[in-house]
Amino acid sequence: MSVQTSSWEQRLVSWAHEGLEGSAPIDPVPANNVADDELLLRAYAYCGRLTQRHSRTFYLASGLLPSAKRRAARALYAFCRVSDDLVDHAAAGAREQLLSWRQRALSSHPPSDDPVALAWADARARFRIPLRYAEQLIDGISRDLGPARYTTFEELASYCYGVASTVGLMAMHIIGFHSNEAIPYAVKLGVALQLTNILRDVGEDWRAGRLYLPQEELARFGLGEDDIAAGRVDDRWRAFMRFQIARARRLYAEARPGIALLQRDGRFAIMAAADLYQAILDDIEAHDGDVFRRRAHVTTWGKLGRLPGIWWSSRRTSFQAKR
Repeated sequence: MSVQTSSWEQRLVSWAHEGLEGSAPIDPVPANNVADDELLLRAYAYCGRLTQRHSRTFYLASGLLPSAKRRAARALYAFCRVSDDLVDHAAAGAREQLLSWRQRALSSHPPSDDPVALAWADARARFRIPLRYAEQLIDGISRDLGPARYTTFEELASYCYGVASTVGLMAMHIIGFHSNEAIPYAVKLGVALQLTNILRDVGEDWRAGRLYLPQEELARFGLGEDDIAAGRVDDRWRAFMRFQIARARRLYAEARPGIALLQRDGRFAIMAAADLYQAILDDIEAHDGDVFRRRAHVTTWGKLGRLPGIWWSSRRTSFQAKR
């Protein structure tokens, strides 16, 4: 089967191809002696600890990769985490801080006292991760420095590309992929993952002054910002959440065949990340769509219990292009 694309997806896929074609390979961070090797190992270890502290799901999923890919995936997460935190915890001078970080994080020769920039530069070079994707991610994250409101889903999807699909495209280079046919699937999976984040974090985002739900779709269900502010869970809200959850699940399902286009040793990790994140939607439903008074999650045992089935699915996955 081939991925089905709407007009908004076609635009995002074109951005992904632009990123793929616009980057030249760079050399890994040079290690001239044992001290340099140890510095790089410590930088990667720091990224691993940061990943474990901030995302148990990503830490678990990346742990299913071979060691070199696991280190690179956690360096990628750390790069994204630092970028995101500069905006989420924005204070005076946030734009200047983000610009300074951008220069360090995208340099092929970052300062030796910045472990995340150092590990990320090495991972980016070793796995030939296009620099443009990292630039697109920081550009996407920087949008949160302004008012976070989106009129249509198409506008929101563009934001999701910048902050999430780019991560999937970079991860795809770490995992390895068989052809550029994988690109639309990675883009779609990124949008699905970010939509899950958005639905989970409605209450938390509102308290931070942000609302990522499409204004047109809220209005279609008779909802407005007053309802979000009040944390009102009624029939209108439940119907709205059913609509959003159904869309996210459809995107997960449509992205799933692309996992077969990845290198075999990375399929389990990516399928685990997707399926464990999708399980958050189940938890939202199980609590009547209330994302105002609790944060939906999957317990550690819940995650571990799903892994055998995910592993079996990852072994059986296949891809057939539509003729």
